Amino acid sequence: MTLEMSTLEKNKLVARRFLEAQAKGDMETLDELMAPDFADRSLLPGQKPGREDYKQSLADMLAVFVNTGFVVEAQIAEGDHVVSRYTGSSVHRGKFLGVDPTGRESSYSGIAIHRISEGRIVEEWAEADNLEVVQPALEQELRRRERIEQEKMAALGKLSAGLAHELNNPAAAARRAAEELREAILDAQLLALERDGRLSSDVRENLGSVLRESAGEVALDLLSQSDREEEIELWLEERGFREAWDLAPTLGAAGLSAGRLEELAAEMGDGETLAAALEWLGATLQLTDLAEEVGRSAGRISELVLAMKEYTYMDRAAYAETDVRVGIETTLTILGHKLKGAVLEREYEEDLPKIWANAGELNQVWTNLIDNAIDAVEGNGNIKVRTARENDRVLVEILDD
Repeated sequence: MTLEMSTLEKNKLVARRFLEAQAKGDMETLDELMAPDFADRSLLPGQKPGREDYKQSLADMLAVFVNTGFVVEAQIAEGDHVVSRYTGSSVHRGKFLGVDPTGRESSYSGIAIHRISEGRIVEEWAEADNLEVVQPALEQELRRRERIEQEKMAALGKLSAGLAHELNNPAAAARRAAEELREAILDAQLLALERDGRLSSDVRENLGSVLRESAGEVALDLLSQSDREEEIELWLEERGFREAWDLAPTLGAAGLSAGRLEELAAEMGDGETLAAALEWLGATLQLTDLAEEVGRSAGRISELVLAMKEYTYMDRAAYAETDVRVGIETTLTILGHKLKGAVLEREYEEDLPKIWANAGELNQVWTNLIDNAIDAVEGNGNIKVRTARENDRVLVEILDD
């Protein structure tokens, strides 16, 4: 028993000398007490576990924080392990995480566990409560990162504002031109129709009615639209139209059905009159569709530029009354290209109160949540966005299946 106690006491003495050598930066004593295969089990970022990296890391830290006091308060030894609790104080004399020396003295405490073999340290595990020491540096680093983030958002805001100015005007002009082009196409096509001697006045009137009907047509879902186009294509092929596959989608998109075409055939007959009428109608609808597509594309450009400007909250106070629904919708617009085949469901409570918040930071939150939901469904699932009032708070849920 006496021999065992003596070994434990010797191990505690080795651990104490090792910790005191750390505090003083006594590399010679550390070399003496560290086993050749010493391993540090509490690594700093970028540090390797070996002897030399351990000493270099310690030297770097002591160059920044100079110890002014160190005491091993208590030790427990069992087997080949020694647990030591220590306290100390240090002065900040070097640059740390970008923070200039403060000259302030701070206190710290910690616990170290050492495994000892043949009087030398083989392994070390250490945890220190040095928040008081590093807190000024951490606070300054956080302020620096916040400033960089704000500068990035401000730069992005200026860029989006510039884009809005440069793109909105031509985009709006393109939309107006597309609308005028569509009207001009209709006028030109109707004028050409008036000059077509193959068609009677009744036929021309019927074609004008079809065009007016197509303007108010409600779009079908993709499956129903496909079924309609197949019916039209079959109907055209039965009547000898050589390019039925090309004409059917145009007529279907305009709201015509096989039944409506049957009515036109009854009024015009199945001969050249019907063929000329449908060819004219198909060409006119294709031209107007192209003009509408140009208008929609220009409108999309304006929508995206406006969304980016809203997203960055350029020229607005960091904290202000914020409608979370506006931010969510803006984020959905920005991420619209990623939704692909995902089904998006919105459930927004009416009269939802505004909240006092940093709208730009909230948009970052919505971006992360919605982007994660999109990744989860892999472009082929359901995403639900819900907002509601919950007591004196606003609840936002983004769910995926």
